[in-house]
Amino acid sequence: MEITGAQILFQSLKKEHVDLIFGYPGGAVIDLYDELSRHPDIKHILVRHEQTAVHAADGYARATGKVGCCLVTSGPGATNTVTGIATAYCDSIPLVVFTGQVPCKLIGNDAFQEVDIVGITRPCTKHNFLVKDVRQLAKVIRQAFHIARSGRPGPVLVDLPKDVMLQKTEFNWPKKIPMRSYNPTSDPNPNHLHLAMKYLREAKCPVLFAGGGVIASDASQHLSALAKDLRLPVVATLMGLGAFPAHEELWFGMVGMHGVYVANKAVNNADVIMAVGVRFDDRVTGKLSSFAPKAKIIHIDIDPTSIRKNVRVHVPVVGTAPKALKGIHEIAFEHMRPEEWQAKHAAWLRQLASWRSEQPLDYNKKDGQNGKIIKPQAVIECLHKLTKGDAIITTEVGQNQMWTAQFYGFAKARTLLTSGGLGTMGYGFPAAIGAQLAFPGKLVVDVAGDGSIQMNIQELATAVCHKLPIKILILNNAYLGMVRQWQELFYERNYCSTCMEAQPDFVKLAEAYGAEGFRIERPKDLEPIMAKALRSSSTTIIDVRVAREENVYPMVPAGAGLDEMLLV
Repeated sequence: MEITGAQILFQSLKKEHVDLIFGYPGGAVIDLYDELSRHPDIKHILVRHEQTAVHAADGYARATGKVGCCLVTSGPGATNTVTGIATAYCDSIPLVVFTGQVPCKLIGNDAFQEVDIVGITRPCTKHNFLVKDVRQLAKVIRQAFHIARSGRPGPVLVDLPKDVMLQKTEFNWPKKIPMRSYNPTSDPNPNHLHLAMKYLREAKCPVLFAGGGVIASDASQHLSALAKDLRLPVVATLMGLGAFPAHEELWFGMVGMHGVYVANKAVNNADVIMAVGVRFDDRVTGKLSSFAPKAKIIHIDIDPTSIRKNVRVHVPVVGTAPKALKGIHEIAFEHMRPEEWQAKHAAWLRQLASWRSEQPLDYNKKDGQNGKIIKPQAVIECLHKLTKGDAIITTEVGQNQMWTAQFYGFAKARTLLTSGGLGTMGYGFPAAIGAQLAFPGKLVVDVAGDGSIQMNIQELATAVCHKLPIKILILNNAYLGMVRQWQELFYERNYCSTCMEAQPDFVKLAEAYGAEGFRIERPKDLEPIMAKALRSSSTTIIDVRVAREENVYPMVPAGAGLDEMLLV
């Protein structure tokens, strides 16, 4: 029996086990929305802006490990997805984004709401498709989901001309995915695993360095087991937070521009670094010429183009993180007994503990203790205390993001959802919507700044409409805080265009949307009011007025090495 392209789309989504899709309708996809109404088993979330449809699908994907999915119309609807697609691309998040397109015969004729979204997104998608033949539609969708989730994950765009959605053909779901040019390597080379273990056996000052790839590949348990059995100290990038429990003895914190003192010292003094799912981007390495000068680097990554891209690598291991870590773990005891590994790095671990005691992650608590002002770091510590670390935390971008990374203490993978590579303001709230829909029973908190939350504040309507009990915790310093910090430190306090004093009353704004609002202005009110707000069953804004010119430390200035940290 022949069915329309629109029907094939939703039958294909069911084959891919999609039960949730974010979107915004328009003329080019009106036929798809007409068909969607006949598929109640696929829940559609109407967002208030196409960018947030992608961010919400991204948050859903990060929280669950599944492929996120969204649907938007052509022209401006499609172009509004670009920031979300680029956000997912930079952080290797599996998405399939469906965009409407004008009929095939009008493509290239400057038709109403026509845009070459395939050309526009080519640099920031893992792959994209323009479907001009309805007979190819099912095959393309099968390939899109396969590409999105396999190898190094990423976003895939499928552009759907309006006439193709109305054409009819038989629905044939491919059992196999023939893609001769796309065959990512999953099994690491055994010789490289043995060479990696040789370096680890010889190391006196090793570091196990976790990136977002550990979380994306669900390799956290393998990483933890290896670290504990071999007594390897663990550090992580921002995207790797949660890959190893922050309360464990072997955890030494985040590396990079706002990494902790001991983690940056560990990297710069290590003789062997085993990096897993790490991109070695500039925010992590600082000045490349002085990065890890003593270390032989073992780099495990599913993407061979990421290896040696930024730093010199001595042992390249191409394959999935779980298989590589498991393989290295299995050969660890061929030449050394477990008790030898347990004692091997005792002196190095003592040195790391000494550095941690010498410069602990801290801040000036005096003003807060005097009852004068609320320190933003104290807000994050209070959030961790009240949630006991058992929450999904999303963040916006800027100081709020860094204080959360430093002071929350993530114990599990997929509990921090943040825009790392692109640094997208406005990401956190729609990502929280995606995460809350994925886990209705979990506490989901978006830690925001007063600037970034206004990027996508309209999604309060989406959260309230779907009765999502998301908590938006605003660290309100009435500045674009991170830019202001740079202006203070490097531009002689020329605070040009960073003051945000002309802002809405966030409590009244919450109420206008039908949400709850709380304001906290005194240190003594921080814990009781936050506790009450977190217990709310409604979408809730918590507006915390924090110290206006508090800075994020440690900080490695741009172009400096990790050993040139500015401290508190």
